[in-house]
Amino acid sequence: MEKKWFVVFTRPQQELKVATQLSALGITNYCPTITLIKQYSDRKKKVTKPLLSSYVMVELEEKERNKVFACNGIVRYLFFLGKPAVVPANQINLMQDHLNGVYNDFKVTTLGVGDSHTITQGPFSGVSGRVIETDNIKVKLELASLGMRITLKKQAA
Repeated sequence: MEKKWFVVFTRPQQELKVATQLSALGITNYCPTITLIKQYSDRKKKVTKPLLSSYVMVELEEKERNKVFACNGIVRYLFFLGKPAVVPANQINLMQDHLNGVYNDFKVTTLGVGDSHTITQGPFSGVSGRVIETDNIKVKLELASLGMRITLKKQAA
């Protein structure tokens, strides 16, 4: 049997605890997170929050699906059309790359520092940026309109 990525539904605000428990059981899991700066009345604090509320992805064989219920905080599996929802592995990889700021499959001729470049594919399609650094493998773009910097990997020729 091959392993598939299933989606489990958790109790509210239990995603990170469930992911920790699943890892302790030896179950491969993925809980995408983002880091936010939270403003309190007396301080600012970095807070890591799950990107998908109440969802954690687990990689298991079909026959091992009941193992996850050994963890506190898991309610049930997410179902689609009467069957447990399966997320393709390439979509998990894309999500991980996106959250890490890695985008593949773009073509650039020659770009130098200071040049302007408009992204033609992916989530930033149509956004223009200024090249701030380049080497044989990567191009770093500053997207002033979005207030961010991204790194693009060059394709092997």
